[in-house]
Amino acid sequence: FLGTTYEAVKVAIEAGYRHIDGAMIYFNEHEVGQAIREKIADGTVKREDIFYCGKLWNTFHPPELVRPALEKTLNTMQLDYVDLYIVEMPTAFKPGDTFHPRDENGKYIYHETDLCATWEALEACKDAGMVKSLGVSNFNKRQLELILKKPGLKHKPVSNQVECHPYFTQPKLLEYCRQNEIVIVGYSPLGTSRDPMWVNLKCPPVLEDELLASIGKKYNKTAAQVALRFNVQRRVVVIPKSFNPDRIKDNFQIFDFSLSQAEMKAIEGLNKNIRFVELLMWSDHPEYPFHDDY
Repeated sequence: FLGTTYEAVKVAIEAGYRHIDGAMIYFNEHEVGQAIREKIADGTVKREDIFYCGKLWNTFHPPELVRPALEKTLNTMQLDYVDLYIVEMPTAFKPGDTFHPRDENGKYIYHETDLCATWEALEACKDAGMVKSLGVSNFNKRQLELILKKPGLKHKPVSNQVECHPYFTQPKLLEYCRQNEIVIVGYSPLGTSRDPMWVNLKCPPVLEDELLASIGKKYNKTAAQVALRFNVQRRVVVIPKSFNPDRIKDNFQIFDFSLSQAEMKAIEGLNKNIRFVELLMWSDHPEYPFHDDY
């Protein structure tokens, strides 16, 4: 079955997008792979033009499960390699048939894992040519250091994918990652949906911000385009999610203007240091990343 994801990825590639952020846990890699392969077949792009990021889910942290998980992504997408493969969360869950293992009381079942051992298994996948680069996601400074200071490290994490937008600008983590030549990939760069199941609603919607709107007016751009431009200008990679063809195209129209230093400073001043994506259901995990300052 091919649905919205398939159509959205085709529209995105036609609009100029080349970086596609995916994951096994999104249950749509077959659609993403199909869309990429069709756009290669019709001559729109070559494989080397596309940058696909896949993710290792929490139930696959034991070293012997890492390569099979990546192989599953490659088989599903019918690709020979992915460009980037990242550890989706530092929090390991009990391995098994279910992605969200819970006990009879509905409590998550965690798993003792060694992030360094997981990393070594990923390094072997890179050496085998299955992935070009390795990264992480939702890691705090301590967890990044665990890997950076690992004895015998072969391949550094090239990126850390974290929440990043004008209301949560990540100044400390950004600086730490810059010092270590780790690229920050910002998820929810426009804020998030307002789903109380997983979104912290203490924070107002980013896209209703008056400053972003007024700066946008000056350039004939939307608040969303200003929010994306802000991060791109501070060398944060943005991965806005949309299934709407018009918004997919609009989100790409951020390369024909630039924000002044004063405007950048003003937007930085919007930082409320409040996360939309707190993942509190896992806050009792020993590796829950967001207890630390950064």
